[in-house]
Amino acid sequence: MADQPASGMGASAPDIQRVHVALGDRAYDVLIGPGLLQRASNFIESALGACRCGIVTDENVASRHLESVQQALAESNRFVGSVVLPPGESTKSFTQLDHLCRELLSMGLERSDVVIALGGGVIGDLAGFAASILRRGVRYVQVPTTLLAQVDSSVGGKTGINAPQGKNLIGSFHQPSLVLADTSVLATLPERQMRAGYAEVAKYGLLGDATFYNWLEGNWQSLFRHEPSALTRAIARSVEMKAEIVVRDETESGDRMLLNLGHTFGHALEAATSYSDRLLHGEAVSIGMCLAIRLSEELNICRPQTAARVAAHLQSVGLPTELEDIPGAGDLPGAEGLLELMRQDKKVRQGRLTLILLREIGNAFATREVEPATLLDFLRRTRGA
Repeated sequence: MADQPASGMGASAPDIQRVHVALGDRAYDVLIGPGLLQRASNFIESALGACRCGIVTDENVASRHLESVQQALAESNRFVGSVVLPPGESTKSFTQLDHLCRELLSMGLERSDVVIALGGGVIGDLAGFAASILRRGVRYVQVPTTLLAQVDSSVGGKTGINAPQGKNLIGSFHQPSLVLADTSVLATLPERQMRAGYAEVAKYGLLGDATFYNWLEGNWQSLFRHEPSALTRAIARSVEMKAEIVVRDETESGDRMLLNLGHTFGHALEAATSYSDRLLHGEAVSIGMCLAIRLSEELNICRPQTAARVAAHLQSVGLPTELEDIPGAGDLPGAEGLLELMRQDKKVRQGRLTLILLREIGNAFATREVEPATLLDFLRRTRGA
């Protein structure tokens, strides 16, 4: 599904890749490559026609990238205003959603206009949710500025906010109209954020493409050196895999659950650490994937040493792979508490957890067949390790 963008998109440069998300009348393109931010206005006009745009971002991204996007939109008479929110996972709240909706309405945005989500996954999720309920639905464009958002949260239409009971429990499916993944902006990303995003890149190889995972094991350092060709390849393949799954299962009733490899454990750990910088989402996913693969081995589903191989790779990147790697791990809930947090997962059906396990690298599957007692015993041994 990844190919060179059509010249009509104003993006015929050979270093820009296009992935098409084929959802009928809600189809859209994901453009991936360097230098997209400065041309965002042209891409939006080519894809969506004449429209006015309101930007949603956070304080960190605003200090680096907001002015250039505002200026480009203003030159084409498309800019109507910006909302700058606090950074961090706690921004995905009812309080900030209320504030954002009021600000967007005060701009006079209409259904034919566009909300631009300029930032990482938090901004993309929150701005997308606001767009989905504003005037019962306005268009929005994802301009992800983190590796994690570029390969995962900006594509597929999942939007939402967090609740005290768990992550992303309040939200909607609302597909973007365009995604602009500018690899150049990753040069300003703190290395910890790059590592957290890399966990989601590795996830795609683990769940469905062993060849891609093998390539990552040999080339991950090129991504962290910000080599454009390596970044574009890794992001494009990740987006391509997600697009293929989303087209088959837009609302997560089947195959799309595979994208949650590591997330059932990971979301519980995020809740246990109060969605703070103590544990970033990608770090939680890294630990969660290692736990899921270890459980797969213990259930004799996956060949021995697979978990060790994956953990060794993630450790080489600098990612956490054990509960003990979390700062203040001694304060984490016990096994019963972690299991209770896992029960808040959106994929729970009739009280049974849906786990994503691994048969082998590149072959994940969803199951509800793991007995609660088995999982509790696994968590007890893991928590006591």
